[in-house]
Amino acid sequence: MERKQISGLVKNDDLWLIGESAPSSNILLTFSDQSGARSKLITSHGTHDVKSKDFVQAPKERVSTKTQVRNRKIMDSFRYAGVIFSLILITFSVMSFAGLVKARIVLTNSMLPTISAGDIVLLANPNRLEPEIGSVVAYTAKRFDGSDVGVFTHRIIGGSAEEGFLVKGDSNPTPDTQRPLPEDINGVVFFVVPFIGKLLSVKSLALIIPALLGLWMILDALRDED
Repeated sequence: MERKQISGLVKNDDLWLIGESAPSSNILLTFSDQSGARSKLITSHGTHDVKSKDFVQAPKERVSTKTQVRNRKIMDSFRYAGVIFSLILITFSVMSFAGLVKARIVLTNSMLPTISAGDIVLLANPNRLEPEIGSVVAYTAKRFDGSDVGVFTHRIIGGSAEEGFLVKGDSNPTPDTQRPLPEDINGVVFFVVPFIGKLLSVKSLALIIPALLGLWMILDALRDED
């Protein structure tokens, strides 16, 4: 059977066919732009609105709707944030293993307004960052019998390495009873990460872990949609 050429024109979602005869086989036409994709199936009985995915799987790069672009940006943002966070953790782990940096969660408000309960303080090795008057240090507090009480993070306001430092919490009315020596000091505070320590409690983790799981499921759904 001789086939004659048929040309087409699309205008305002209408398909106009110009030719001497109907096509001898079915033709699927798909037109795509930023608003989405529209498909027409041309048969010997006329044209019909259809969904192209019911007939053929189009390459992803052919159609990028606004929703897909938005979802892709969200996925990229979380991906980049995850990479940066991982690099920070790896760097801190290496420095902590080398004994250069330590971290601890502050449990009280004795250092308000400089440091609040739930903040994380990063401590430099006192051999590398020398404690001096004005420095905030974390030291091991001891009882009169020499047993450990805990770790206090307070500011040096006087004293010396030879006689022992005079330390005090910024919001405390009086200095600490103990005058820590250099060997009692665990580190010198050089950076404060606010609030994060509160998220590491058992109750907070019980809420955060399900939330992260839900976020992962949402991102997975967005990826499937793309």
